[in-house]
Amino acid sequence: MNSLNNTVILPGATIGIIGGGQLGRMMALSAKESGFRIAVLDPAEGGPCSEVADIEIIGGYDDKTALKRLADVSDVITFEFENINSEALDWLQHHAYVPQGTELLRISQDRIQEKERINASGARTAPFFPISELTELYDRIETLGLPCVLKTARGGYDGKGQLVIRTKDDIEKADALIQQGTCVLEAWVPFEMEISVIVVRKANGGSSCFPVAENVHVNNILHQTIVPARIADSTAKAAIEKAMLIADAVELVGIMAVEMFVKADGEIIINELAPRPHNTGHFSIEACKTSQFEQHIRAICNWPLGSTELIQPAVMINILGQHMGKLMEAIPFLQDWKVHLYGKKDAKHNRKMGHVNILRESAELAISEAEASGIWYENEMEAMR
Repeated sequence: MNSLNNTVILPGATIGIIGGGQLGRMMALSAKESGFRIAVLDPAEGGPCSEVADIEIIGGYDDKTALKRLADVSDVITFEFENINSEALDWLQHHAYVPQGTELLRISQDRIQEKERINASGARTAPFFPISELTELYDRIETLGLPCVLKTARGGYDGKGQLVIRTKDDIEKADALIQQGTCVLEAWVPFEMEISVIVVRKANGGSSCFPVAENVHVNNILHQTIVPARIADSTAKAAIEKAMLIADAVELVGIMAVEMFVKADGEIIINELAPRPHNTGHFSIEACKTSQFEQHIRAICNWPLGSTELIQPAVMINILGQHMGKLMEAIPFLQDWKVHLYGKKDAKHNRKMGHVNILRESAELAISEAEASGIWYENEMEAMR
């Protein structure tokens, strides 16, 4: 962790962002509102972030020449996603100010290390075992029971890199994952709801949390985030406490999403960490006094953190490639919908093209209005009932 806890980055300085996707774009837009310049490093030219950046650097995330160019033009450097070569970031720390450091990045890139650190913090994950050979599965499944979930220890997102093992006949299917490298076998969590807490922390330990979000997935892709989550106050309080515990344990700087399961008895099981702005925090752009993107910029620049108070209940809904046509037809008739599109050129199936935030007197009103719009498919509407 960088020791320059008192370094303050002021407007007019340049923030370097590693990763040129939509999270970098929204981070950049928030930073530019406060007077910062933006440099972005990405392997592909013309990505969502580059459209709003002042400086675009084309290069791989492990390309030291490109990283050096980013360091030369940046006063502080951050990243928009966790799958960045941590060795390259270690190198970068000797050439630039990276207040987030690399330790949390390294932990979050390995599900086994991540779960160990979560449990060491006092929070709890589902029981798990590292798996390196197919033969190990049989004994471990006897211990954990069926169903259970096998995931690659590194990589994988939106349901990729994982297999639900429901019967012993499914075990042979696991070999393809294990061939990719060490995996983690997790006990199945019979959850009632998926929630997340976006927590922010500064280098000096000052921290805050956004309201607890309820998340609905369709085909392993986040479809909808409902805020506030429809859970007991005691459960929401416990979720925030666990997020804070983990943030302190990993010495977080900046934003981190803590994904959780809520069981029928209210018990909270931690699923995963994402040490950067997160899809489940997009509601905050309009629904909170300070967005997750502004809060992240404040944290890495060592400014006072903003208020995370919820202004009004909200529903965030992802716009995928297959939704774009209906959205475009509906835009002239959408009253007080906040539409965010990411500037991606190709609207591919299941590709995240943008999101909408709908703020109403209650989440139920927002959900009903979204259903009535006809933008989303029937099976996606069914997932919310």
